[in-house]
Amino acid sequence: MRRRLGKAGLAGIFALVIGGAAAAEPVTLLAVGDSLTQGYGLDPDQGLVPQLQAWLTARGAEVTVINAGVSGDTTSGGRARLGWSLTPEVDAVMIALGGNDMLRGQPPAQARANLDAMLAEVKARGLPVALVGLKAPGNYGPDWQAGYDAIWPELGARYGAVVVPDLLAPIAAKTPEARAAEGLMQGDNIHPSARGVGLVVGALGPKVLDLLDLVKPAP
Repeated sequence: MRRRLGKAGLAGIFALVIGGAAAAEPVTLLAVGDSLTQGYGLDPDQGLVPQLQAWLTARGAEVTVINAGVSGDTTSGGRARLGWSLTPEVDAVMIALGGNDMLRGQPPAQARANLDAMLAEVKARGLPVALVGLKAPGNYGPDWQAGYDAIWPELGARYGAVVVPDLLAPIAAKTPEARAAEGLMQGDNIHPSARGVGLVVGALGPKVLDLLDLVKPAP
């Protein structure tokens, strides 16, 4: 004998359908960075953001990644433009800056202050954030190097950020001979090739999924 659904039963089913639709609403991730984020020297579909977008989509993540990478940008530049970059549709933020500060020999304290201010602004808006760093070179001395390397874990802990201490770690883990043989870097030996970006995204992607898990559902 077939059972008839009353109004309460229909309302329950309707609520489940609406709830499922809300849960699937796409998330917008703002990726703030420099040339590594922007995709310097690569075809438009081969940079970090498009490859990350493809990686996330392939794993069922309902997300749109906005490329807010500016070639040559420093933490000072990122700090200056963050406010107007945080448009109402942004649900989460990934900050990947500091490499150009290091290349220019700027003091670690200056980069730390800028990133601190950026993280504070993101958190003030109630948005989850990922902080993506780079391993500092040793050419300015051990204290300078240690000052930079401490930024990512310390600020990450302070603001409850998802932390990636070294974006290029998957490439750096290989020997110079392997990097060359696999064609992981561009000719400047600073920016990864499309293949190198793919390797980086394979390690970065799970961290970004952790970040997306922190996004609060729309009311």
